[in-house]
Amino acid sequence: MEHEFEHISVMLNECIDGLNIKPDGVYVDGTMGGAGHSFHIAQRLSDKGKLIAIDQDKDAIAAGTKRLSEYADRVRIVRSNFSYMKDIIKKEKIAGVDGILLDLGVSSYQLDTPERGFTYRDESAPLDMRMDERRDMTAKDIVNDYTEEELRRVIRNYGEDKYASRIAKEIVNERKIRSIDTTGDLVRIIKKAYPQKELHKPGHPAKKTFQAIRIELNDELNVLEENLRDMIGILNEGGRICVITFHSLEDRIVKNIFRECENPCICPDDFPVCVCGRTSLGRVITKKPTVPSEEELAYNKRSQSAKLRVFERRR
Repeated sequence: MEHEFEHISVMLNECIDGLNIKPDGVYVDGTMGGAGHSFHIAQRLSDKGKLIAIDQDKDAIAAGTKRLSEYADRVRIVRSNFSYMKDIIKKEKIAGVDGILLDLGVSSYQLDTPERGFTYRDESAPLDMRMDERRDMTAKDIVNDYTEEELRRVIRNYGEDKYASRIAKEIVNERKIRSIDTTGDLVRIIKKAYPQKELHKPGHPAKKTFQAIRIELNDELNVLEENLRDMIGILNEGGRICVITFHSLEDRIVKNIFRECENPCICPDDFPVCVCGRTSLGRVITKKPTVPSEEELAYNKRSQSAKLRVFERRR
């Protein structure tokens, strides 16, 4: 079944304001998706401005290329992971950029395309969950090959599910009998592991485990943590980075790195002057994260857990 790549951009106006776009500037959308944010960035650029739009999903590349076609003169679309941003701008012979946007959510397109295996709502889908389909490893490999301890670690750390031990044990018991191949197989196992009284509470019991496996498979938290400082480093003076997160683990990483880049000094409090030599990279614009408005929540329920943080480069 064909699905259109969704064009509902989370906190669009807040992101555009946060980027503080200069018409002749250079911008990077590290997670293009359906090009919702990219389109509005490109729209504000002059013919001297440039947007580099990055995504690792082939369907996003096709959708984004189509959506951004009228701005082809100022847009360069690259199929890659944002972790290679530094290399990509070097290849483009760009010394620094004026703004970077990262929207770390799974696109509505990916969730609504059952064969991608991201959703627990379609029970006949293969356990895939790859953001980049060129990779060999899938969610099925994690579910069927990880040890019970590894599964417990993933579900506990990335899903923050208090029943991680029970779910891991149930997965291992089930796969002794048969391979766990579909999203439905996994949902059934998770429900079996949950106490009956918990199944009647709001929210789907599989949500946290699916999130955890997706994060593990695509190495999402490590990619963010290992590359966010480098991205701040490639910003020009006054350039800004806007990051939208969708769960507490991502938000914590962004908050801590932004705070550390603003105030990196590690000298003891009683030192009269700084001797560690670490200098500030800029300032945090959002002391508290920006969240979607009531109006946005009314038409885009998936924006519910979104948080936006913005950092400005200063030398």
